[in-house]
Amino acid sequence: MLYRFFPRLLAVLVCAAVVIGAPARATAQCVDEALKGQLIGERAYRGVVPRLIKKSLRHEVSAQGGWFAGDLSDGAPAYGGAYTFHFTEDLGLEASYLRSRERFGLLDAIISRQQGLVGIVKARENPVQFFMGHLVWSIAYGKVRWMGGAISRFDFYLALGGGATVEPGDIGLTGSGGLGMKFYVTEWLALRWDVRDAVHQQKRVDLGIEKVVNDLTATAGLSVLIPFHS
Repeated sequence: MLYRFFPRLLAVLVCAAVVIGAPARATAQCVDEALKGQLIGERAYRGVVPRLIKKSLRHEVSAQGGWFAGDLSDGAPAYGGAYTFHFTEDLGLEASYLRSRERFGLLDAIISRQQGLVGIVKARENPVQFFMGHLVWSIAYGKVRWMGGAISRFDFYLALGGGATVEPGDIGLTGSGGLGMKFYVTEWLALRWDVRDAVHQQKRVDLGIEKVVNDLTATAGLSVLIPFHS
């Protein structure tokens, strides 16, 4: 008689095992799916820095000052300003003006020793002005913590453009390129540093020189963004 009940007993045991084991497998599967989703989410957003300060469709007015290093002349202080319209977060159009002076220290030293060469240079210091336009491309945006204290946001950007270099009796077309960095103090106030290289043809009849030169400028400045809130 026992052999008749054995198949039924085996079927009951199998059903019980299935019923007991199903919730455990379902729970384990849910845990695996949740862990998988968490890992995928972390991998997708790792390294992304939220842009707290937005520039799109904002105006920027800057006051700048620094140093001008001419290819043919000595270095001299430079000052000016810039206006930038940011039509996206990454791209903007900048119009700038910079003024400095060309000084010829070497010729002054020769003149002081050889009085007969005084007539070489008509004007020992000549004003030079740069009227430039640039396309500004922000290639990096991030944040930095200062000595474990406050956190500042910054932009690193490239600039490419051109304009005109105005000297006494000469106006020359100029190509320009450079790079810069901007640290945001608030949503509307920023500190900026720029290095630009102006390439143009310089002609000095009194010196008998006509050549393509690279005039470098390094400036620092203060920028105000309008509207004041991003």
